[in-house]
Amino acid sequence: MASPAAAAEGDSLISFSGAIGAGLVTLGAAMGIGKLAGSALESMARQPEVAGSIQTAMIIAAALIEGFTFYALFICSQQNPWAS
Repeated sequence: MASPAAAAEGDSLISFSGAIGAGLVTLGAAMGIGKLAGSALESMARQPEVAGSIQTAMIIAAALIEGFTFYALFICSQQNPWAS
């Protein structure tokens, strides 16, 4: 178990790997859903007649991205260096 005193010896990045991973997962998911929504809105503007099917596909894809994000955040939360 890593302690705050052990963090001073040089393994501080390893101690906070869960927090760094959670931040990266959150940023990646936000960028992915933003890109998904932007592309869907652009394609709906180009072809309004298929807006319903594009919106359905967008909602399904966003749900899959969020599901993976919650799983990855759960895995990152298990990297707590101060848990016994």
